[in-house]
Amino acid sequence: MDGGGVRALLKLSSIIDAINARIGAAVSWLILVLVSATNATVRKVFDTSSNAWLELQWILFGVVFLLCSPWTLLQNEHIRIDILYNMWPPRWRSLIDLFGHIFFLLPLTIIMMITSVPFFLRSVAINEQSTNAGGLPQWPAKSLVLIGFILLFFQAISEIIKRIAVLRGEIADPHQSEMSPYEVETVRVLDVPEPENT
Repeated sequence: MDGGGVRALLKLSSIIDAINARIGAAVSWLILVLVSATNATVRKVFDTSSNAWLELQWILFGVVFLLCSPWTLLQNEHIRIDILYNMWPPRWRSLIDLFGHIFFLLPLTIIMMITSVPFFLRSVAINEQSTNAGGLPQWPAKSLVLIGFILLFFQAISEIIKRIAVLRGEIADPHQSEMSPYEVETVRVLDVPEPENT
């Protein structure tokens, strides 16, 4: 692949990254700000609540999990055996990521997208409702499975593009740091500025 092709794919990757970063950042505040605080305030101040508010809170937990998973992948915060992974050279890590994304993550997202379409359409067709009194329709919540895995599929494509570009020497590894992984995590948790290189 020539340099122009790589640049075009990297541009596509940056668009996917920007979309998933915005969705992830916005959705991560939904439960706390939109529902949990409102539900707690209404329950305490007016001494009332409803199944609809409780169900919406549960659904938003699903929203955060499903719609923030691509953002988690983008930030390289997904679960893996970091003790072994961090001991390997950067090239090996890129190869392992590339292999995992192509042979595990992509097939999983494709299977989940294919199987979630009838799951969602069946719910829409029967206008599935909650079994709780005053509960919510179920099909919007079931659409989240499809939407979440579509976003994760595209983020996997973005990560594959970046891994190939890193292996070809086209770009620097976006996850590589001068600090050890433990120092990076400490900086992230404590939210202190990274030390400047001298």
